[in-house]
Amino acid sequence: MMMTGYPWSTVQANISLLFNEVPFLDRPAAARAAGFQAIECWWPFATAVPTNEELAAFVGSIEDAGVHLRALNFFAGNMAAGERGILSDPSRLREFRDNVDVVADLGARLKIESFNALYGNRIEGLDPAKQDDSAIEAITFAADAVSEIGATVLLEPVSGVDAYPLKTAADVVRVLAEVPHLSNVRLLADLYHLTVNGDDVEAVAREHMSVIGHVQIADAPGRHEPGSGDMDIPGLVEVFVQHGYKGRVGLEYVPSAGTRESLEWLRSLSPFFGSDAHDAVRTN
Repeated sequence: MMMTGYPWSTVQANISLLFNEVPFLDRPAAARAAGFQAIECWWPFATAVPTNEELAAFVGSIEDAGVHLRALNFFAGNMAAGERGILSDPSRLREFRDNVDVVADLGARLKIESFNALYGNRIEGLDPAKQDDSAIEAITFAADAVSEIGATVLLEPVSGVDAYPLKTAADVVRVLAEVPHLSNVRLLADLYHLTVNGDDVEAVAREHMSVIGHVQIADAPGRHEPGSGDMDIPGLVEVFVQHGYKGRVGLEYVPSAGTRESLEWLRSLSPFFGSDAHDAVRTN
């Protein structure tokens, strides 16, 4: 893998996929023990509006671990059943708005900086234009809500679900063009999804840097840690840096073995871990 000038100490662990050796509420602490100062995750609850007890347990797990939750997904429906967002479903707009209220409150409490809004699959028998209108209304509502805490809404191209309409960076850019007055709606450039969908990742960096709000990585094929597939992820990240990207990079991959073992690629690039955490990784 090519070495880069990216400060790899600023990566953040996606605890929805990493540290899955332990229960979810133990993962913030596991990430901190492994050397991470920042994390991100998908919506961690089964419903759009969780109970107060569920929220308190989630917030407590992050605060007790001493990590910063920088990015969080909005509720995206039943992901295990294939749903990928609800904001483009007119019949679920109220549900999404209710979720936005919860998300904005979490964002204020935990100082979350960005929120990923999965667009939603195409619904058979429903005019796509009506779905797009619903999505624009939902995005606008969400962006207005989180702007009050200085946060950003992210839109993401996704692979693996034919019915999901945003597959390339250009697809997201077309949606962004429908909400030009919103300065806090950006593209989430997941290098894995873009690659699997056949997008030109280097061209994305060249052509769309002005609207990129976050970058995530996983290798392809397989969606495992960098070095497990065919992508030169450090080299691609360097391209983004050369074109002006200054944000963090989310590790959103499925470890091919244990999470700690999967971090060897990162340790080989830079002194990411402090000595104590490095020793802990070595001996655990």
